Parts: sequence; structure tokens; C-alpha cells
Amino acid sequence: MLREHELRHHIVGEMHLRRWPVLHAPMRIVQILRLVEAKAREAEFAAVLSPPHGGTIAPEVGRRHVGGTLPGGIAFTWERHNEASSTTLFAAAAGGRALAAAIAWAEGLPGSVIRATRIIIVVDEAEADRLLDELAFEPGNLVSCHVAGGARIWSDFRIAADGYGRLLIAANGLDGSDLTRTVQRLQELGNYRNLALLGLPVAQACWPLLDEAEARLRRIGEELVGTEVRDEQLMEHLSSLSLEIARIASSANYRMSATAAYAQLVDERLHGLAPEPIRGYPSLIDFTQRRLLPAVRTCAAFGQRERQVATRAGQFTALLRTRIETRIETQNVHLLASLERSTLAQLRLQHLVEGLSVVAISYYAVGLIGHVLDGVGHSMPDFPAEVIAAVLTPLVVAGSYLALRHMRHRVLAGPVERDK
Repeated sequence: MLREHELRHHIVGEMHLRRWPVLHAPMRIVQILRLVEAKAREAEFAAVLSPPHGGTIAPEVGRRHVGGTLPGGIAFTWERHNEASSTTLFAAAAGGRALAAAIAWAEGLPGSVIRATRIIIVVDEAEADRLLDELAFEPGNLVSCHVAGGARIWSDFRIAADGYGRLLIAANGLDGSDLTRTVQRLQELGNYRNLALLGLPVAQACWPLLDEAEARLRRIGEELVGTEVRDEQLMEHLSSLSLEIARIASSANYRMSATAAYAQLVDERLHGLAPEPIRGYPSLIDFTQRRLLPAVRTCAAFGQRERQVATRAGQFTALLRTRIETRIETQNVHLLASLERSTLAQLRLQHLVEGLSVVAISYYAVGLIGHVLDGVGHSMPDFPAEVIAAVLTPLVVAGSYLALRHMRHRVLAGPVERDK
């Protein structure tokens, strides 16, 4: 018994997503690509699993891929991408009323349409020539080229009155899986192109906000050089600006990253289709490079500019913090110098007081000794009281000085030194 990893079936299923039925010319295909909000995803999935009466759902149903048939034999597939969902209808030949009913059902699914295409596949270019007048492509915008080694396409990539774009494909011998793969790549190319272009309006809308942020940054730089604005106000201005830049980045970064990813997928699909130009018509590569690349580069330039503005704001913040720290350090130096001067003054005053204390203590001590000697002199007339007082006076002064010095050393030594 195999002990399977819990993600094995999910991984294998990913390799089989975007499965289309095998295509054969002539055929009509209708595809609708929608952006679906997260809260509407379940309603969309439920609607896909409930086709009109007479429709059937294929046995293999996943959360990201559903296939089946609609009344009249119209095959359909539904696929969920990271941020979009596509519904594709397949009808042999013209399709008639059955295809119209299937389109009405597909149009009623939840979500906002970002691309809708009607694809007409014919056997060869002779048949395609007979349909060109009917499709009424704009001559000035008509793109035509060979793809996948032989098939030819025509489209002006415009939205017609019914809300759909038109793509005409002459199979020219391409059939089966080769035709299926080619048409699918063409549709993925167009879908990824539209999804990539979603970043352009965001970049255009946010560009003036970066202009304003840079103007504020220049003003803050001038204030940072001057001394009229306090550091607290500068820090408040920088913090407010940094929050605004972060808000712009959070609202646009996902879209810019998605644009870059979709643009890379467009390049891969173009490489797989290998378009070959036809004289007198712009090719698929010409159209894509002329329309898509400027938008992608604009989004890339916006992202780079946003990062540069954020970096400059961070540098200004670092400079301001350095200035504040330098000022604090300077204030601390001045404070320490003031404390040192105060301590020296107190020390000198203390020495003066100690000197005066020695004099005072000595004076009173000598006075007391003098009284004692005077009393002895009265009882002993020949006792030299004055001489003894004169001899004891310097001894008393020296003793007072030494006693005070010893007491000061004990006080300054602290309890640890005294304990020793």
C-alpha cells in the first residue's frame, strides 16, 4: 500500500490543468476571462456546477478546473487562476442557437470581464478571406502573421459592439493536439497581456503621489540643513512621509509584481508561438512590443522610483537621528564638564572648610589646655604654664589636622574599605 504525500494529488492535478478538448477546423470558440472577488468565488463555483437543463459535468471536477457539455453539444471548460477565472465554450462550425444560449449562460457567471474573445477557426486562408469582410476588422489596426509553423491569424484586438474581440485563425493543415496547443497559447498570450496591463492604470494613478512625496522630501531636506525647524517637528514630518510612501507601496507593489510576472509569461507564449511576419501586416510580436512593453517598463520604472523615494526617506531619517544623537552627546559633554567644575568647586570649598575647621578646633583645644595650665599655675607659682601652652599649640594643630584627614579618608573609603 502506497503511503502518499497529502499534496501528491494536488501536484499531479496542477500538471493537468487548462485541459481543452481536441480542436478540429472548422470550429467556433468563445472565451470570457473574469476577475472574481474572493467573496464571490464560491458563488461562481456553484454556478459552474449548475449548468442549464440538459448540460452535464465531467466526472473529474476540481476546485480549479471543471469541464462538461451544455445543451446542443457545446463543450465548455472553466478554470480558476490566481486572480482570474476563464470560461471557454467550444462549438463545431457556426454553433447556432445552442452556442448563443451557452454564451448567455457564461455571461451570467459572477465576476468582472477583463477579456472576451470570439475565435473563428477555419480550414485554410481561402475560407478566411471570405470571412474577413464579415468580421469588419479595422484595416489600420489589423495584425496578421503565421504562428506555430503554418497557421495564420487575423485580429485588430479591438472590442466590437457586442463586447467581444475577434480572432480569425486559418489552420492551414494544423489539426488535433497541435491546433489545440496553438489556439490555447494564443488565448493565454492575450489573457496574460491584459492581466499585465492592469498594472499600468495603478502606476499612472500613483505616479503623482510619488511626485508629491518627492516634493515633501525636498522640503524636509532643506529644513534638515537649516536650523529654523526643531528636530521633533522634522522627525514628525519624516514619519508622516514614510507612512505615506509605505501606503503607496502597499497599494501598488502587488500589482507591479503581477505585471512583471505576467509580462514574462507573455514572452514565453510568444516564443512558443514563433510568429512569422507577413509583408504588409504588423505581426503579433510587433503588436505586443509596441503596446505591452511600454506599459511594463512604466510599471517597472514606478516600482524603482518608489523604492528610491523610500530609500531617500530612510536616509534622511538616519541623518536626522544622527544629528539628534550628536546634539545629545554634546549636551552630555557640556553637562559633564559643568558637573566637573561644580565638583572641583565643592572640593576646594571642602578643603577651605577643613582648613578653617582645623584652626577652629585647634583654637578651642588650645584654649581649654590654657585654662587647665592656668589653674595649675595658680596652685604652683613656679609652673611654666605659658611655655607649655606655647609648646602644645603646634602639636594640637597638627593633631587636629591629622584627625580630620583620617576621618575624611574613612568617609570616602566607603563601607567595603572600612570592613577590610
